[in-house]
Amino acid sequence: MQTILIIINDAPYGTEKAYNALRMAMTLQKEHGEEVNVKIFLLADAVFCGLPGQKTPEGFYNVERMLNSVIQKGGEVKSCGGCSKTRGIDNLSFIEGVELSNMKEFAQWTVECDKVLNF
Repeated sequence: MQTILIIINDAPYGTEKAYNALRMAMTLQKEHGEEVNVKIFLLADAVFCGLPGQKTPEGFYNVERMLNSVIQKGGEVKSCGGCSKTRGIDNLSFIEGVELSNMKEFAQWTVECDKVLNF
């Protein structure tokens, strides 16, 4: 089994980086199922991806739903605690399955993973 780390750096909306990263995660899980273990680390403005209650207009992608799909299929999602604290959201509730983390754990994931994708 391959472990793939996907790093997201941008806010959930405004650019399509978070959307494309999550599309990749969902496709890896769908097409390769048992062959891959997907891990996602949210850095910088991407920590906002982990907040619940996202309201998007009809026809637009919803990062919260996409993250939930990845988590339900066994993906792990961590959010940078320092980035969250800097943005004043470290005390807010995150989507179930999204955990606050730190650079030590991020570094450990990077060393342990077979592939790292950066969005």
